[in-house]
Amino acid sequence: MELETPMTTLPDRPRTAVLVIDMQNGVVAEAHERDTVIANIVTVVDKARAADVPVIWVQHSDDELPRGSESWAYVPELVRRDGEPLVHKLYGDSFEATDLESVLAAHAVGHLVVTGAQTDVCIRSTLHGAFTRGYDATLVADAHTTEDLSGYGAPTPDLVIAHTNLYWHRQEAPGRRGGTLRAQELSFS
Repeated sequence: MELETPMTTLPDRPRTAVLVIDMQNGVVAEAHERDTVIANIVTVVDKARAADVPVIWVQHSDDELPRGSESWAYVPELVRRDGEPLVHKLYGDSFEATDLESVLAAHAVGHLVVTGAQTDVCIRSTLHGAFTRGYDATLVADAHTTEDLSGYGAPTPDLVIAHTNLYWHRQEAPGRRGGTLRAQELSFS
């Protein structure tokens, strides 16, 4: 299924970009369906590269993910190419106190295709952050994941993922829209 023409409220932003958020060793070590999600992200990234769609990598750091550490590093299955932007962040929303907005502006991007981790924190925060800033945002339904926090009262990861896909599927507001697609359905042509 081909992505719809962006409706973004951002002027002169006709392009789409893929975000790969926080697929770092320490973030996804215990993630739900880790290997399947990584394979689906590889599919999305390969499709984007083949269509000359920018791929933007987002990398979180904090006390548990110190910059330069093994836990901070991206999983070995996902390799950023030279020239693909890398955005460093300290907060859940990939826009908050980062250069993501200027990177997207430089590429004339008004529509984001979102993948990565963790569904209930950084994915949701970034989706909402993009939407409130005027971007269209498509969530790749089978290319995001989270760890099991049910011991703290959260739903199990499969339910967190399903719920996020459910409510984002029909997300819309004046001049912009959300939506979900599966990795195999996604087409950038």
